[in-house]
Amino acid sequence: MSDDNPTLPYPKPSDEHPTLVVPDPADGRGSAGSRRRRWPWVVLIVVVVLAAVVVAAELVARAVLPGVVRSIVIEQLDLPADQQLDVETEGMLLPQLLADRLDTLRLSTDAVTLQGITGAADVTATGVPLRGGDLDGADGTIRIDQEQFTALLADSDLPVDTVEFAAPNATLGGSFDVLGAAVPVSVTLTPGAVEGDLELTPVAASIGGVDIDLDSVGSSLGSLGDGITQPRRVCIADQLPAGLTLTGVEIVDDQAVIDIDVDGAIVTDEALQEKGSCDR
Repeated sequence: MSDDNPTLPYPKPSDEHPTLVVPDPADGRGSAGSRRRRWPWVVLIVVVVLAAVVVAAELVARAVLPGVVRSIVIEQLDLPADQQLDVETEGMLLPQLLADRLDTLRLSTDAVTLQGITGAADVTATGVPLRGGDLDGADGTIRIDQEQFTALLADSDLPVDTVEFAAPNATLGGSFDVLGAAVPVSVTLTPGAVEGDLELTPVAASIGGVDIDLDSVGSSLGSLGDGITQPRRVCIADQLPAGLTLTGVEIVDDQAVIDIDVDGAIVTDEALQEKGSCDR
């Protein structure tokens, strides 16, 4: 090289002229991309944890609530402490618990005694307040055997000593007095319900073991014939809690299936838990 154009040395670093480091654009893109890739996983984990908490809470509610309801029902109806009673609910419980109201509650038992009548019961209540108050409504069925059905008719003026079921009918066996002599009578009836009363409609009858024509006996025996051959209404309200209304009766297999409507105030009104009355 010529001395006319000498090479100048590179200036030394100084605070006045600091060396700048140009960042690699790839580094910035990688960091933001990683954060974006991690974000869906964070959301997914949060959702899974929340779902697990909700499921756990729901399971706890389903485990605890039946026992609580069972205790309340047994106390309210004055049932034995060891009374078998199954409790079922419908739908998600947590929203219902937060609203202090169960949409649907089903109570069932294989054997319960109410006002002296023993049978299986299955009742479904709707709009059940958890902090006290009346139900929106309830209905159900009570199933009783021949012996209990006989007891149900014991206070009627029908000649009833025994009852035998042969679906859809029930045959009542008894006797009536004629000139001091007991004459055996058997009447086969189809049960039903009318305005809260048990209705018994005769379909066959026999007197002294002899089958009779219902139409001819009804006209020849006067009031006695009418008692055997005409439909009879029997009030059984005095043998059920006042809050229960009879809506239907049907013989199914070896049981009488009694449909009932339940007054929603029965859980708060003690008078509705007592025996009803046939006085009208």
